[in-house]
Amino acid sequence: DIKNLVYRLLSEYTGMVLPWGTLTGIRPTKLPMEMYESGASRADAIHYLKDTYLVSDEKASLCAIVAENEAKVLKDVDYDHTFSLYVGIPFCPSICAYCSFSSYPLSVWEKQVDNYLDALCKEIEAASTMMGNKKLLTFYMGGGTPTSLSAAQMDRLLTCLEQYFDLAHVSEKTVEAGRPDSITEDKLKVLRKHHIDRISINPQTMNQETLDLIGRRHTTEEVKQAFHMAREAGFMNINMDLIAGLPGETSEHMQRTMDAIVNLAPDSVTVHSLALKRAAFLNQNREQFPVAGADEVNRMIGISHEGALAIEAEPYYLYRQKNIAGNLENVGYARKGCEGLYNILIMEEKQTILALGAGASSKFVFHNEHGHRIERVENVKSVKDYIERIDEMIDRKKNFLLKSENSF
Repeated sequence: DIKNLVYRLLSEYTGMVLPWGTLTGIRPTKLPMEMYESGASRADAIHYLKDTYLVSDEKASLCAIVAENEAKVLKDVDYDHTFSLYVGIPFCPSICAYCSFSSYPLSVWEKQVDNYLDALCKEIEAASTMMGNKKLLTFYMGGGTPTSLSAAQMDRLLTCLEQYFDLAHVSEKTVEAGRPDSITEDKLKVLRKHHIDRISINPQTMNQETLDLIGRRHTTEEVKQAFHMAREAGFMNINMDLIAGLPGETSEHMQRTMDAIVNLAPDSVTVHSLALKRAAFLNQNREQFPVAGADEVNRMIGISHEGALAIEAEPYYLYRQKNIAGNLENVGYARKGCEGLYNILIMEEKQTILALGAGASSKFVFHNEHGHRIERVENVKSVKDYIERIDEMIDRKKNFLLKSENSF
C-alpha cells in the first residue's frame, strides 16, 4: 500500500509515530461496526485496524471497544421508521477562545433572542409534518448554550416543541446546559417540568487560570454549584465535557481536573482533544496561547481515561476532527444505561436527524438505496439571516423531501 509506505518513510525520517497511523476521517468506529455487522470479532477488528492502517495497539483497542458498546446501545433501533430532532440555540454568555461554532454573545444579541424564537417556533411547526409516519426517537437541544435563554424563553420553546411534536415516547431528551454561569434553579425547574432527562454541564477544565485565559467567565466553584443544583433538581443523567490540550495546561492540570470530576461523579464524561479551528480566536492568535505537544496531550488523554474508569464509565462513542491536538480523538464515556443515544446516532450516520435553528444541518439517511445515501440540507448560520429568511429555510427541507418522496 503506497499510503502506508509513505507513512513509514516519513515516520522514519521525522521520528514521529501517529497513534492513528494512516487512518483519516471523522468516524473511525464505522470500520469495526461494519465488521461486527458481518460477524467479525473484536480481535478481528483490532487486527484489521493495526494491519491496514498502522493504528497503535491502544487506539485500535479503544476503537474496537467503542464500536462494541455502540452496537449494544443501537441493537434495537429501527432506523427506517424513526428519526431524531436537533434544535440549535446559537447564543452564549461569552465566546470561548477555542470556539468556531455559530455562536453569538448574548450581551450583543439579547434583543434578538425573542425574534429568533419566533422564527424557530415557525420552523418547528412546519417541520412537525415533514417526517410522515416516522416516530421521534431522540431530541437534542444544543448550540451555542441553550441555557442562555431565560427560564421563560426556555419554557416557551419547549412548550412549542410539545405542541407540534409527539415527545411522549421519546427515549432520550437532552439539553446541553453547557456553561455553568448560565444555569439557574428556575431554568432547571423548567427543564424538569418538560421531562428533559439528560443535560450537560461543561467545565472544559477545573483549573481557574485556564478558564480565565480562554474566556469562560465562570469559576470552578460555579461548576460544582451548578452540578449539585442539577442533582438536587432531580437530574440523574449529567454529562460533563472536558478539553485536553488547552493553552498552558500540562498533564498535572488534567490530573487536577479529573480529580475534581471524579469527586463530582457525573454519569458521563466527554473528553475532547483541542482542535485548532481556523476561525477560532485561539488559532488566529497562537502566540498568546502556548499549547502542549502531542506526547503531553496523549498523557492527558490517558489520565482522563483512568478518571472515567474510576466513575465506572466506559467509552461509548468516538470521533476525530481536523487539526486535532496530537492527531488524537474525542471520546464519550458513560456509566451503563447513561450513554447518549443521540451522540452515537449522529456519529454512525444510520438515522435521519432533522435539524432546526440557525446553523443547523439536517441529515437525511436513505436506507433503501444502494450505498446507504446520506443527504444534508443546511440552514444559514447567521442569526439575522435565519430570522429574515425563515420561510426559505422551511422550503429548503420541504422541497428536498418532496423530491425524495419515493425513496425516503
